[in-house]
Amino acid sequence: MRAERRAAGAALTAGLMLLTGCASMPSSGEVKPIEGNQRSDGDATVRVFGVPPQSGERPAQIVRGFLEATTSDEAEYETARQYLTEETAGEWDPFAGTTVVSGGPDVPPAGVLPDAEESGYTVEVTGTRLAEVDGKHAYAPASGPYLGAFHLVEEEGEWRIDQLPDGLVLGEADFERIYRSVNTYYYAGLGPQAGDVPRGKNLLVADPVYVRRRIDPVTETVRALLGGPTDWMRPIVTSAYPTGVRLASEQTLALDDAGALQVKLTSGVQDRPLRVQRTQCERMAAQLLHTVDHQSSARVHRVTLQNERGARLCGLGNEEAHRYAPGALNGRAAMQYYLDGDRRLVALGEAQESGIPVDGPFGTGSLPMRHVAVSRSETLAAGVSLDGARLHVAPLHSDVPFQAPVLVSRGESESARLTAPSWDGLGDLWVADQDPEDPRLLRLRDGEGTPQRVDVDGLGAGRVEALRVAADGVRIALLVREGDAVTLMLGRVEREYDDDGRPRVKVTGLRDVAPQLENVVAVSWAGGSRMVVVGKEAGGVQQVRVMSTDGSPGTPAKLPNVNKIESIAASEDEDKPLLAFSAEGIVRLPRDGDWQEVTDEGSAPVYPG
Repeated sequence: MRAERRAAGAALTAGLMLLTGCASMPSSGEVKPIEGNQRSDGDATVRVFGVPPQSGERPAQIVRGFLEATTSDEAEYETARQYLTEETAGEWDPFAGTTVVSGGPDVPPAGVLPDAEESGYTVEVTGTRLAEVDGKHAYAPASGPYLGAFHLVEEEGEWRIDQLPDGLVLGEADFERIYRSVNTYYYAGLGPQAGDVPRGKNLLVADPVYVRRRIDPVTETVRALLGGPTDWMRPIVTSAYPTGVRLASEQTLALDDAGALQVKLTSGVQDRPLRVQRTQCERMAAQLLHTVDHQSSARVHRVTLQNERGARLCGLGNEEAHRYAPGALNGRAAMQYYLDGDRRLVALGEAQESGIPVDGPFGTGSLPMRHVAVSRSETLAAGVSLDGARLHVAPLHSDVPFQAPVLVSRGESESARLTAPSWDGLGDLWVADQDPEDPRLLRLRDGEGTPQRVDVDGLGAGRVEALRVAADGVRIALLVREGDAVTLMLGRVEREYDDDGRPRVKVTGLRDVAPQLENVVAVSWAGGSRMVVVGKEAGGVQQVRVMSTDGSPGTPAKLPNVNKIESIAASEDEDKPLLAFSAEGIVRLPRDGDWQEVTDEGSAPVYPG
């Protein structure tokens, strides 16, 4: 029944589109180039529509038909509501959330249960949870069984559903076809450090959400933006939009031929038109422009904001919006770096076949290094000594001797000492001490001074084995060991003042973003909401995956593997190659290419960060 319904809906849609395409095909005229703002979504060529309930269908068939109808490309699920009683059709909220299950929801024969008084049926829908998407479009990995109860009664001689859970339950394939991940953008909450970097109060951070691909994606994305950040991101970002602001009336947003987008907003208060100062309005427009512009099917050249009466609030073009561009603290990543066979830090350009030692002390080999990190500005480097005990910071290019270490670990063995360090875009250096007697996450302001202990809420008995802090400084990826398992945890970096008015930093909100991997070897930031992760599932082989910060698969979900990767490095610039230290030595993976050997005598590849 499911296959027949899907085939009927898809065949009807394909036939209509073929007829439409033939009728509009031009047979003459000049050849015109396609402008960059005319990108299209490759998945938008086929649309699926549900099939209404058929006369005489039994309760299990009704529930299966309803589940199939919820996978259609209808704005308000009109066909799916036909499977509900008249009253329930008006009350059911399909937008409350979505449960994603492996394979698809199942209606087992044993789950069709008649009422005791034989006036109706309860039909159980089962599955294995993979993820949950909440009402704010936020994705989160999930596990365990799903069980939904659907109650049916007879209405005008036909079985209809009168009780059911709000929201949707979809199979993984349907979810991937219907939804796509888009980045909404909010301003990083840097607290006391907002003034430490240029435009620190206007630093945009990606907050990924899922919207439907074919149902007014621009409108839905803007609605998601106006609804505010996801619950996990809320403590570390802010929005320029006043509370309660939403789209005025029932707008369908779309770019015009010039790539301009006009948006009417309402304050949400009756008879009180929206009024904002120009500076705030431009920050609002920047959020909206970058959010829509980063969709694959849109290229925005200008955004104009109006209130519900049509009065112009402000406008912002691409050039002005560049002041708010996401990734402002990423750095240029002009060079790639690694440790050569003599444990010297060498720099490698994309056009070079081998690296050249840097000019500063890290390039002399006078102090062999185990780990290294280069600042985002590519002016400083931090390195952990070969025994893992001492952390040194020195200029990258100035020929000066090493000074005293900025940090010393008291761990008894190399594996119980310092992790590889990591720089954020604010200039702060992060490192973890794995000493079992005193495990610590530490931060050094500007890479100097007394290391500050950073509390990690929810770490429990886990031990930080590796870390990578995002350029924006408000998110940090941690590899946490607990027993034999190493998991990838994402934490929020919250900056605030303590009770004595002193700046304080803590990590909160730890969440497992790769629960399917039981042993994660390496992680690196690879964009605003992307990470490259090396790990393996239980009983599986090592994989190189692209993950989103919400735990959903990235694009592409998997990358070509190479033997026994120990560390990996990616740039936030997605056009730059991926670097890895493997059984073959240092290798790099160009975009749309294959792994290439750089050297068989090297280790610890890094990009700045």
